[in-house]
Amino acid sequence: MPDLSLTSWLLLACGALGVGISKSGLAGMSLIHVLVFAHVFGAKASTGGLLPLLIVGDCCAVWMVGREVDWRYVLRLLPPAIVGVVLGWALLGRLDEAAFRPVTGWIILLLSAGQLARMWRADLFASVPHTQAFAWTMGMLGGVTTMLANAAGPVIALYLLAVSLPKLRLVATGAWFFFVLNISKIPFSASLGLIDRNTLLIDLTLAPFVVGGLLLGLLVVRRLPQKLFDTLLLAF
Repeated sequence: MPDLSLTSWLLLACGALGVGISKSGLAGMSLIHVLVFAHVFGAKASTGGLLPLLIVGDCCAVWMVGREVDWRYVLRLLPPAIVGVVLGWALLGRLDEAAFRPVTGWIILLLSAGQLARMWRADLFASVPHTQAFAWTMGMLGGVTTMLANAAGPVIALYLLAVSLPKLRLVATGAWFFFVLNISKIPFSASLGLIDRNTLLIDLTLAPFVVGGLLLGLLVVRRLPQKLFDTLLLAF
């Protein structure tokens, strides 16, 4: 087992809880565990360390709420997202990681501003969210950000909000999308040496916290009114 301090283990346990909570539909929570794992392992190494935990969360989310999925949006987003993963893998392997640290944050801030504008003026983007160009743009952004920082949750959640999916259908659609996408990332992360025996041992220890976070998150999401759910998602 890797030699980590008690503080590091406590931080990682909180991060794993955040993974589970984010898989319940509160996707903005994913930024918390991205920061925690980057703090403990470093930004680049953390992308591989987080991936198996994300897949654990995906498996649990698919099992618990997957029947609510809307396959139209999964199939619409996956092709551009895979292209984005390949682009992110090429960038991660060749360029300095420090150059990409602000990118995900700026993308999410800009998309959040757009969604706030849409909530303020419901007719503003009435036709845009359902266009093929919008799906490809969001899918590619999701693929790049998930490969560079495991932070595509808010990007895809904002797309699913924009097409007006109800909250449980949004959770299930996001769960299936990330289940397929995260599994497809395994060979790319492994080829960069970001997944190894030590990271897998840490992930095995933290997996129960992911399950606990998912159960806690679903308990909250099922009781939230739709409007409050959308507002919280944007706030996170």
